[in-house]
Amino acid sequence: MWKKFDNMKKIVDSGLFVIIRTDDAERARKTAIACVEGGIRAIEITMAVPHVLKVIESLTETYQHGEVLIGAGTVLDAETARSAMLAGAEFLVSPNFDAGMVRMCNRYQAISVVGTTTAKEALEALEVGADFIKLFPAEILGPQYVKTLKAPLPQIPYVPAGKVNPETASEWLNAGCVALAAGSYITKHAKQDDYEKVTQAAKELLAAVQAARKGK
Repeated sequence: MWKKFDNMKKIVDSGLFVIIRTDDAERARKTAIACVEGGIRAIEITMAVPHVLKVIESLTETYQHGEVLIGAGTVLDAETARSAMLAGAEFLVSPNFDAGMVRMCNRYQAISVVGTTTAKEALEALEVGADFIKLFPAEILGPQYVKTLKAPLPQIPYVPAGKVNPETASEWLNAGCVALAAGSYITKHAKQDDYEKVTQAAKELLAAVQAARKGK
């Protein structure tokens, strides 16, 4: 039970996890390793990746001492959540709110990151027991949307997914987000198998998060 809370703290303390979505399992694995070399400590492998459960199993074996959290993304229901957890995923991310998925996470002490758009959806997810609220689609709603909702609802632990880069990191965090979910800014370089650039982009975004938290 306490491991879940420790893992939640890892995400908040780091301030960032990376979303990996590719059409090749080995590329997903190599991208994850490159992210870790750049300092990332939480990685989401989406269910769209071919042989995704094998990828998750491989990564959890590689980082078996808990130095990196491996999660599953685009988890739409309880059945998929359980399959991902059996493969080793310790946090589950969805673009939508499904109560069964959240309950399954709580039953086995995995972290749930639930996608919502409105305040109503966010509160319903929290009432069921969601741990973090993924603002989706964040690139359309923007940091001001978070700031507006956080005024009357400061308890919502928002994590935006979309338009997260070094230029926007401070805007999201200053709006009240507890962490950020980054995708293409870091992972786009993997399309050309340039994993050194993946690592460098991860370092740049982490540095931006740290600077924003220090008020620089």
